[in-house]
Amino acid sequence: MTPQPPENRDKDAGRWSDLGRPPLNATALRRALVRPGSLWTSLDVVPATGSTNTDLAERAARGEAAEGAVLVAEEQSAGRGRLDRAWSAPPRSGLFFSVYLTPRVPVERWGWLPLLAGVATATAVSRAAGIDTALKWPNDLLVTSAEESGGSGTGGAAAERKAGGILAERAGAGVVVGIGLNVSLTAAELPVPTAGSLALAGARTTDRDPLLRAVLRALEHWYGEWQTADGDPAASRLQEAYAAGCATLGRSVRAELPGGGDLTGEAVAIDGDGRLVLATADGVQQPVGAGDIIHLRPAPPAGPGDGADHAG
Repeated sequence: MTPQPPENRDKDAGRWSDLGRPPLNATALRRALVRPGSLWTSLDVVPATGSTNTDLAERAARGEAAEGAVLVAEEQSAGRGRLDRAWSAPPRSGLFFSVYLTPRVPVERWGWLPLLAGVATATAVSRAAGIDTALKWPNDLLVTSAEESGGSGTGGAAAERKAGGILAERAGAGVVVGIGLNVSLTAAELPVPTAGSLALAGARTTDRDPLLRAVLRALEHWYGEWQTADGDPAASRLQEAYAAGCATLGRSVRAELPGGGDLTGEAVAIDGDGRLVLATADGVQQPVGAGDIIHLRPAPPAGPGDGADHAG
């Protein structure tokens, strides 16, 4: 075998420096997803960027992004969540991507897009990785750490951890939907104690290529159902699917509101506008929208004898 020149060895060393986290195969992904009749019209993978949402939104604003454009980054240095909260992870440790959609449904129903993306991501990850997933309203994907739940039937208290997040933003004539998913992060790499990853939840695979294909195919399915129903969340069964997978429902929560106020109650439903309905102690059912809250927290433990539920 002819030895490689030093510059080629260095290039390969950089590409494969973390053999447990190989790069995505952009050619294979395009072959599988960008086909005639598919929602997905282009798919680009970049080594690093600040934010795929920002980049794709800028393309859309310039008229350079068609519906179905997908932008994936192996690393994000300025990934954002809701309310511009930071989202960071080591290179190639997760899926960081955005898609551009131009819904042909009434604009007042576009607020369902982040919830639709949540349903698609949760169902795809559950099937492809073989783990339990849940949704925390309005935009988080939760998994249960295998170690904390006792692994394979050994007992232990289950702890829900945030492994993914979704951010939808208006751009050009449509919406950019960004999805971030922690795939192979170890416990030492988690950015905060409440975070999680598919690997820590006992996923049967951390191969990002099939995981990305699964999420994009599920997103195409739900987007098609929703559009066929003219954006009606009930007729498309999107509202039902979100409620079925939403861990927030049935729990006592406290919504922190802008200006320092808060609202506490039991989360009892997701209404037709995608809002969370809280049943308060005074018997009122109060809907709150994602844009109306800063944080959604478990309610404080009940005091002795007051009988209120506590979200664990």
